[in-house]
Amino acid sequence: MVSQSMTTQIPSVKLVLLGESSVGKSSILTRYATDTFSEGKEATIGAAFFARVCTTPARTIKFEIWDTAGQERFHSLAPMYYRNALAAMVVFDVTKYSTFERAQHWVSELQRQANPQLLITLVGNKTDIEERQVTNQEAKDYATQTSLLYIETSARLGTNVSHVFTEIVALVLDSFLEPSISEAYIK
Repeated sequence: MVSQSMTTQIPSVKLVLLGESSVGKSSILTRYATDTFSEGKEATIGAAFFARVCTTPARTIKFEIWDTAGQERFHSLAPMYYRNALAAMVVFDVTKYSTFERAQHWVSELQRQANPQLLITLVGNKTDIEERQVTNQEAKDYATQTSLLYIETSARLGTNVSHVFTEIVALVLDSFLEPSISEAYIK
């Protein structure tokens, strides 16, 4: 959802992070927010919320980021978090093929049930670990077939973490913050 505060006039963009447990969603968010990394983070329960202002040469926006829990028992809560979102980041672990398969299920669910204009970015995390089970090319091919942006990251090293958020901002600016944007997304 894009909304504007009467006092600041900075549009707010709702972004949701989805993916299996332990793929690094919270670590990506922590790296982006504080440029730090902590080994052995505890699993997110339900969801965590974070807001951050992002300034580009073209515009300043405020991200309202929902980091969802990856455990199966919390899956039924996900629609509550991706409802009215303009962007989603679906994260998988490049060292665990099952998380890539599950990411594909998340993408399908979002394409069926979320805002039809939702911008989905597929993120392959943990590229700092050599034992890959998902190749860069396989993930790129899937992203191309499903019209997704694909970026690989390492939350541990900080590789491409800021880049993925910058790319999402650019997509949001190109797609939504134009005069033709639906009135339902501007407040």
